[in-house]
Amino acid sequence: MLTISQVTKSFGADVLFEEISLQVNRGDRLGLIGANGSGKSTLVSLILGRDEPDQGTIQLQKNARMGFLPQENAPVGEETVLQLATLQDLSSLDQTHFETSTESGEPDFDREVKAKRVLSGLAFRVKDFDRPAKEFSGGWIMRAHLARLLVDEPDLLLLDEPTNHLDLETVVWLQKYLQSYSGALLLISHDRAFLNALVTRVVELDRQQLSFYTGNYDDFVIQKEARRSQQLAAYKNQQRQIDKLQTFIDRFGAKNTKAAQAQSKRKELARIERIEAPGNESAPIRFRFPQPSRSGARVITLSQVSHAYGETKVYTDLNLEIERGQRTVLVGPNGAGKSTLMKLLAGVLPVQAGRRELGYNVELGYFSQHRVEMFDLSRTVLAEASDVSKPIPEQMVRSQLGAFLFSGDDVFKPVSVLSGGEKSRLALAKLLLDPPNFLVMDEPTTHLDMRSIEALIFALSQYEGTLVLVSHDVHFIRSIATSVLHVQPGQIRFYPGGYDYFLEKTAADTDQASNHSAEAPLERALPNTRNQEKERKRLEAEARQQRSQKERELHSKLKKIEARILELEKRQQQLVVALQESNGSTSEQSLELKRITDELSELMPEWEQLVEESNELKAVSNG
Repeated sequence: MLTISQVTKSFGADVLFEEISLQVNRGDRLGLIGANGSGKSTLVSLILGRDEPDQGTIQLQKNARMGFLPQENAPVGEETVLQLATLQDLSSLDQTHFETSTESGEPDFDREVKAKRVLSGLAFRVKDFDRPAKEFSGGWIMRAHLARLLVDEPDLLLLDEPTNHLDLETVVWLQKYLQSYSGALLLISHDRAFLNALVTRVVELDRQQLSFYTGNYDDFVIQKEARRSQQLAAYKNQQRQIDKLQTFIDRFGAKNTKAAQAQSKRKELARIERIEAPGNESAPIRFRFPQPSRSGARVITLSQVSHAYGETKVYTDLNLEIERGQRTVLVGPNGAGKSTLMKLLAGVLPVQAGRRELGYNVELGYFSQHRVEMFDLSRTVLAEASDVSKPIPEQMVRSQLGAFLFSGDDVFKPVSVLSGGEKSRLALAKLLLDPPNFLVMDEPTTHLDMRSIEALIFALSQYEGTLVLVSHDVHFIRSIATSVLHVQPGQIRFYPGGYDYFLEKTAADTDQASNHSAEAPLERALPNTRNQEKERKRLEAEARQQRSQKERELHSKLKKIEARILELEKRQQQLVVALQESNGSTSEQSLELKRITDELSELMPEWEQLVEESNELKAVSNG
C-alpha cells in the first residue's frame, strides 16, 4: 500500500537517511521508533508529500486513503467539536499540519452517530459537542482531530505521539479501539505499553538506516540486544584477524624470504569488508543525585475538604492522608477531579472548606506545565540547572542534563531558545538535582523519549521521598507506583498496591457488583463508612502478605546468586594465578576464565537489581 524505495535525504552535510526502503501493507501494525533528531519527523514529511527526497521514490497505492495526526498544532476553524469530528475534508482549514488523502463516502447520519461515540470515548461530554472547537485547549483540539480520523477510518493511519494529550483512561480506550482498527497503522510513540499492545513489527531509524524487528516493543529490545551482541562478537573476531594480518605484514614485509607472503596478506587485508563496531545507545542512562531530608511519617492530610467551581461541586468532605515513602498514582476518568486533587495537595488551589495540613519537615515540589516558565531565560541550560539551593559539582549537573538529552554544546544554549518540550526536560533535570521530600508530578513523561523515560524511572526508583503523580504512561506507572488512588466523581478510594493490583481488584469489584443488588454501589459510594475502613484494612493486610512473600522470594534468589558469585570469584582467582605462573599459555584455562568473567558480568547486574528491589520492599514495609 505504501512503498518507500531507496530514499536518501540530506540537509546540507547532514545525512538523515541513505537508501532506506520500507513496505507497508494492508493490515500492518508498525511502530516507528528512533532517538530525537534521528529523522522520524522528516520521514513523515516525505511520506505526506510535504518534502521531496534527494533520491528514491515514495508511492501510495492508487485509491488508498491515508490519515495523519501530528503531535500538536492541528488546524481549527469555526467548526463545533462535532462538526470537526465529522469533517470529510479540510478544504476550509490550513492543511499544513493535518490531512487525509481523499474523502470518505460514509453517509452523514451514520458518520455523526459514529463521531458521537468516538468523541465520548475520547472523554468529550455530550454538552461539548456543539461548542466551537477553538474554545478548547490545544490538547482537546488534538482529540477532536483524532476523533475525525477514527471516524474516517483511512486505509493507512499515521499517528505521531497520539497519547501525549490524553489521560490514562482515554489512552486505555484508544488502545482498545485501535486493536480492532481495520486499516494499517504506522505509529510513532514513546509510550512503551501502548506500543506493546498495538504493534506487531518495529521499524527503528538509527544511523541513517532502517532496521526491522518482529513483534512488539519488548520483543524489539530483546532482539536488538541480541543483534548488538552478535555484531560485537563479529567485530572483535574481525579485529583479531586484522591485527594478526597487520602484525605479519609489519614483521615480515621487509624480509625478502617473506615478501611474497606479506604481499598476499596485504591483499587479504584490503579485501576484508569492515564490520562496524556497535554503538552504545542501548546502554541504560544511570545517575545519582542528592537525596532529600527525611520528613515526618505523615506527609500531608486533607480533612473534610470541599471544593467547587461555581455551582459545580468536585469534592465534599474529602479525607485523605499520604504517608512517608508512598508512591501513589492517581487514576480515574477525565473530569473526575484528578487535577483538582493534585492542585489541592500541591497548595496551588486554596482549600475552600476543611483543612490541608503538611507534616513535619515536609518540603513540597510541584511539577506541572506552568513550571517550565519559571526560568531565567537569559541563562544557559547549564547555568539554570546549576541554580539550586545546594552546591552541586558541574560534572553531576552535566550528567543529569545528558540523561535528559542535553549533551555536548547543548548545555550552553540560552534557555530562551528552547522548545516547550526542552524546557519541560530541563525542569525535570533541575528538580531531580535538588529534590524536595514530597513530589507532586503531573504527566512528567510528556516530551521525553524512551531513554529519558527510563532515566526518570531509574532516578525516581532511588528517590527516598514521597511521590504523588498523574501519568498516562502505563509502563512508567507500573515501574514507579506502589499504591493507587482511584478518583471518581466526588470520591476517592485507596489501593495499597501497584497498578496491576488495582486492575485486579477493580475487575473483581466489577464482577461482584454484577451479582449484587442496586444497594451495593450506593454503599461503596460513601467515602467514610465502616465497610470502607474494613475493606481498607483487609487490602492493606493482603498487601503486607504479598510484600512478605516477595521478600522471601528475593532473599532466596539473592542467596543463590551470592553463592554462585563467590564460587565463580574463587575459581577466577585460582585461574588468574595459574595463568600467571604458566605465562598465559594454557588455552583451556583461558577459555574457562573467559566463561567465568562473562557469567559474572551477567550475574552482577541481576544481583544489583535484586538488592534494589529488596531495599525498596523493606522501605515500604518500614514506612
